[in-house]
Amino acid sequence: LSPHQELRSGCFWRGVLAEAVGTLIFVGVVLGASAAPGPLVPALAAGLATGGLVCALGAPQANPALTLALLCTRKLSALRGVLGVLAQCGGASLAAAAAARSAMPDSAGLVTRVSAAGTAGTALAWETFATFQLALAAFATAERGAPQAGLALGSAVAAGALAA
Repeated sequence: LSPHQELRSGCFWRGVLAEAVGTLIFVGVVLGASAAPGPLVPALAAGLATGGLVCALGAPQANPALTLALLCTRKLSALRGVLGVLAQCGGASLAAAAAARSAMPDSAGLVTRVSAAGTAGTALAWETFATFQLALAAFATAERGAPQAGLALGSAVAAGALAA
């Protein structure tokens, strides 16, 4: 489809909305689960949320890095990729703002810290690994039209989170 035809398509806008809503739900679930001690609860919550969202919303990427990978391999149009990333960033920002607002008193400030992974470089390496294996699962399910895509992608997210 041409960009003009895409913009007029209801399916296109439903996909963009699915990216925003899917990312909002995913980030909200993971942030909520992160209140639990240890990495197991957030990792399982991320995997279950991913599996449910894939089944319910028709496989939103809900991850700008994954959308970029699909865009670079021409699995998505440029317009869909750009609007998808904007929708994902908007959904994630809304969820993060809501979580921060509900979890912190009005007088608190935000302090960043690196997790138990050690350095920022180590954390980046683990994030890169987890995103790569998620992209691999996404490409495998997209190529084969796998009916169990929710299970495959949810498992990939949980495994990546647990490994990292």
